[in-house]
Amino acid sequence: MSHNHQKKIAVINDFCGFGRCSLTVSLPVISAMGVQCCPVPTAIFSNHTGYDSFYRTDFTCHMENYLQQWERLDLQFQGILTGFLGSQAQIDIVLRFLERFRGEKTVTVVDPVMGDDGILYPGYDPALARRMRELASYADILTPNLTEACILTDTPYLPDMDEEELLRICRTLNSMGPKTIVISGLERGEDLDNFICEAGKPPVVVTAHKVGVCRAGTGDVFSAILAAHAVNGVETVTAVRHAAGFIGKVLRRCLELELPQTDGLCFEEFLPELRTAL
Repeated sequence: MSHNHQKKIAVINDFCGFGRCSLTVSLPVISAMGVQCCPVPTAIFSNHTGYDSFYRTDFTCHMENYLQQWERLDLQFQGILTGFLGSQAQIDIVLRFLERFRGEKTVTVVDPVMGDDGILYPGYDPALARRMRELASYADILTPNLTEACILTDTPYLPDMDEEELLRICRTLNSMGPKTIVISGLERGEDLDNFICEAGKPPVVVTAHKVGVCRAGTGDVFSAILAAHAVNGVETVTAVRHAAGFIGKVLRRCLELELPQTDGLCFEEFLPELRTAL
């Protein structure tokens, strides 16, 4: 009996019990968009690291045995989405996973979570950042923020890069392997831009009005929507517009409810809209 009659996306990321980020976000969002979400946890957190305290247990030593069972089941994936990876060992495991499970028609989305505001996240060293380039080469769609795009291309970080500079970075990233680059969350005064560069096409900018403060898990919602749309055959520009509009609507609801910034996006009541947008 085959387990491959439905579309599936394997999502490799940490699992956070509270705070709406990583796998806790990807599972409901991708499922709401009509695709089965198959999580691969890299670590288990009680709540994310933006809180004053948290419990964490690393899952690296379990990942190979976990994935061997999927191989025995002969699982096939229409999409693979990778998020935060905390060690070179995890990158090695993900690279082996891609070699085993990525088919000719599998869409691979790499969110190279490494840093923001021009600096690496705490505990993320330059050697690990260099290994992320190897993983990025497997991507069909790469979704860095500006900091991560600069790190991947050895470009000095400037927060106000113009379109010509962004295009140069994207073409360098294209040359590494990814067909489509989406540089997300570019600060433009009261707006946020998403710079989309597809190989062989002129760039497209999708602009959304800034709503409140940046919240935990926003990037996870964004990448999950893009991955599900890609598997469902939706063009990247359309997917980015939908993701930006959805996130803006949810952010306005967060302000209405006066939710703490750390608690992420209150997307639950809007999940049916993801399905009706297909």
